[in-house]
Amino acid sequence: MWGDLLARTEMAEIPNVQLNVSSHAENVLLVRQALNGLAETIHLDPLELNDISTAVSEACNNVALHAYDGADGPLELEIYVGPALLTVVVRDHGVGIHPRIDDESGGIGLPIMLALAQSVEFHDLDGDGTEVRLEFAITARAAELERALPGAPALAPVNRDGIADDVTVLTLAPAKLGRTVLPRLLSALAARAFFSTDRISDAQLLADALVAHSEETVNGGQLNIDINVRPRALELRLGPLQTGRTSELVGDGASGGLGLLLARLAESHEVRSAATGDVLALRLTDNGA
Repeated sequence: MWGDLLARTEMAEIPNVQLNVSSHAENVLLVRQALNGLAETIHLDPLELNDISTAVSEACNNVALHAYDGADGPLELEIYVGPALLTVVVRDHGVGIHPRIDDESGGIGLPIMLALAQSVEFHDLDGDGTEVRLEFAITARAAELERALPGAPALAPVNRDGIADDVTVLTLAPAKLGRTVLPRLLSALAARAFFSTDRISDAQLLADALVAHSEETVNGGQLNIDINVRPRALELRLGPLQTGRTSELVGDGASGGLGLLLARLAESHEVRSAATGDVLALRLTDNGA
């Protein structure tokens, strides 16, 4: 259907960022924060970032407005980085959309996406929603990308079984992307949880420390983070970490003092065992005082 209108190019098999959120309109901000964090890591040109962020926001707004007939459902984002091409996939599992280039309603932002992206594709997921793929030419050189994103492993599929729709699920490969992505997302979610300015700063500080200390102990190089937002509370699960290393990592005598920082900034933290390795679970609160 779209062969004459939208160009098709090969896409890398390894996404560097996966973000799974509810389709609520406020979560478009989280998508933009993920893009901003990735852009910092790969030194993306600010003008290129602006075009990418605008076009991807339009695709996500489509999901929020049209995919679930006013209700909330899953919004899935994948970002793939290559030497000259950045590909973003936005996916929903709703009623599907059927864009027309001559649609004057402007409701789905297709002209904007076509103007800003090198190519745009819509795929019907066999009655289970729509996948939009946007490709953008970027000027980052291969050598710079290799330094920024060395040895990114293939991401395992995100399993949302048992995860509530309102939980933010972030997966990064390599784990070092957490340095620039996680603090941004956690700050935005802390603000959503009605944290004070001081506690938002604490959340950002904790995110920085978690990534810095856990990066070398991530099991397989892929970092998974679940974040649940409650009024004046954030609950995080971070892993998979190497079995047995996590307790050492968060102990009071650990190098760098992550355990002491967790004791000071987090309401609680514990190490849990999972099939793929250890998981660090922690809770931040703000009593509003």
